[in-house]
Amino acid sequence: MIKSFKKVLVAFSGGVDSTYLLAIAHESLGQNCKAVLARGPMISPQEEKEALALVDSLHFPVEVLDLDILALEAFRKNPPDRCYFCKKILFETFQCFSKTFGYSTVIEGTNASDSTDYRPGRIALEELGILSPLLEVGLTKAEIRVLSERRNLPTWNKPSMACLASRVPFGDSITAELLQRIAQAEAVLYQKGYTECRVRVHGDIARIEVPINHFLKIVQEHSEIATPLQTIGFRFVTLDLMGLRSGSLNPI
Repeated sequence: MIKSFKKVLVAFSGGVDSTYLLAIAHESLGQNCKAVLARGPMISPQEEKEALALVDSLHFPVEVLDLDILALEAFRKNPPDRCYFCKKILFETFQCFSKTFGYSTVIEGTNASDSTDYRPGRIALEELGILSPLLEVGLTKAEIRVLSERRNLPTWNKPSMACLASRVPFGDSITAELLQRIAQAEAVLYQKGYTECRVRVHGDIARIEVPINHFLKIVQEHSEIATPLQTIGFRFVTLDLMGLRSGSLNPI
């Protein structure tokens, strides 16, 4: 399928799906394939650093495009379909770049497992004609992890990541300062070894989500985590007893 695209631009984030898709596209098309990575306040510095280090280690060409997502009022207001507006401007930016430099197709890494989740951003992708090869051929997240391991891709067991805005309840305004605080709070947890975590923000409350099997460790280290988060600006630092759940703030 990818060979038929001739020349593609791959929307790349450094996650499991986009890395596998990029590896396949690079193998199939060589110089006619390029990754494009968005840089903006919705992406944590740690995530951007890891993504760039990954493409460098794999020798995949990448273009980094700056996106001022906070200039978009629909993003700042944070409605339930916020992801639609973000994806729309993000992929319009990618398409503009692709047309300027002669890439005939823009592809991205949605997979078959994503079809059961709340993803208003899919509507924007469909409107723009962005292709999702992993979804089209029916590959699930579990299968992509297996195939990635067979290719010796270091992302095969990487935890799922998401836009920093997904830590903010719908209806609460999103600001640069808020996104920065979330990134700093999750960096504290990451440095303590919690590579799978979310810090959801409810006003001055930080609600930490980690896998349930990490509860004992995080309780034992409570002061080493609570103190820096309070320094960042959270009055209360809490542990969610339901554990880590992807999309826990999505509409029911």
